[in-house]
Amino acid sequence: MSKRTVRGTTALVTAGAVAALAMGLTACDADEKDGKKDGGKSSASASSPGASQSPAGGEDDAGNGDGKKPEEKWDGKVKVLGDGSTSYTGPQPNQPKPEKLKPGEKPPQFVVFSWDGALEGDDHQFSHFRQVAKENNAKMTFFLTSMYLLPKSKASMYKPPQHKPGDAAISFATDPHIKDTLVQLRGAWLDGNEIGTHFNGHFCGGKGGGDWSVAEWKSEIEQSYSFVENWKTNTGLTSLPPLPFDFKKELVGGRAPCLEGQKNMLGAAQQFGWRYDASSPGDFQIWPSKINNIWNFPLQLLPYPKSEKQVLSMDFNFLYNQSGDNTKGDPAKYAEWRKLTRDGYLNGFERVYNGSRAPMFVGNHFEDWNGGIYMKAVEDVVKSVCKRDGVRCVSFKQLADWLDAQDPKVLAKLRGLDPAQSPDWAALVK
Repeated sequence: MSKRTVRGTTALVTAGAVAALAMGLTACDADEKDGKKDGGKSSASASSPGASQSPAGGEDDAGNGDGKKPEEKWDGKVKVLGDGSTSYTGPQPNQPKPEKLKPGEKPPQFVVFSWDGALEGDDHQFSHFRQVAKENNAKMTFFLTSMYLLPKSKASMYKPPQHKPGDAAISFATDPHIKDTLVQLRGAWLDGNEIGTHFNGHFCGGKGGGDWSVAEWKSEIEQSYSFVENWKTNTGLTSLPPLPFDFKKELVGGRAPCLEGQKNMLGAAQQFGWRYDASSPGDFQIWPSKINNIWNFPLQLLPYPKSEKQVLSMDFNFLYNQSGDNTKGDPAKYAEWRKLTRDGYLNGFERVYNGSRAPMFVGNHFEDWNGGIYMKAVEDVVKSVCKRDGVRCVSFKQLADWLDAQDPKVLAKLRGLDPAQSPDWAALVK
């Protein structure tokens, strides 16, 4: 399917997006409320009126421009940082070495599975998908909501832009869940996965990220660092070991709540040396480009089965197309909806795997909507694709490493391909 064909179907999804925004579908992170999971409101939609355009925030940068800071030589000694919440334990283990494409070589098929929130709740989905990744030769990106490491008793320490201290659109984690999440963050990083950020209070709509200035986004980012770097002081859990990474070095990108405010957020992110952003409201399955020298990794429009619609590559958008704003739809349809979701992801995968080899991005939350079918569908996809020939299931940071190692001229040619277009690789990669 060409980009021209894809663009012809975008409006079908956009109409659903407007309806979803109007109804205010519940749940973006699998959040905490009275000890149980409860979703915050999300305006992440099935598409965006501007999905076929580059997101606001500066002109696309077609050049390469490696934003990666050189890794300092490690002396082999663990350095405990600050109050002991974090530490530097050397280069992250289990990392692939990015290699430049050889002349005539077909690019790997990269697939990035990412998770917004990254809380280890009673359903233990963080730990479960860590295991799924291990069993399928995959690395993933876990976008931590840093506020989940701040106890509710210390809520007033969070000073959200345009809101009162302690306010949040999601609930603070329980003390046991804070402890469990710390265990999973440590393990995930040692496994080779990435710890990114989903920021803090998850404000959407009015006075949310879309209304924040660069300075306000900078404050939100600084607090994202602080809650991770000072969890021992804030929680009193001083007997736990430090996280095995320096968050100032580890954090190189994130995804904004409800995909709002990318323009000003990028203005702030540049000040922290971030290398990528996954907050774009959506685009086609094409090779990534940069905005203001930061890699732009948007959710992608995928062919929805048995229709001409395109749906963004996130659980929320499949949910809306199946049961609207109802996260507990008709159980009799769960099996059908799970298959439609799985097949939608696989449709997108097959299109680029056999075509342009553009990286595929899948976004998800730790949730139980419609009986957990979206979690099961993503797991089905991980098991289906990650061990195939030529496929690399990687984190966003690992993808940025690979892109930065490539010839900018080759990347420019790749960006000119339609998703389903399989070129003469010998002629394209020189």
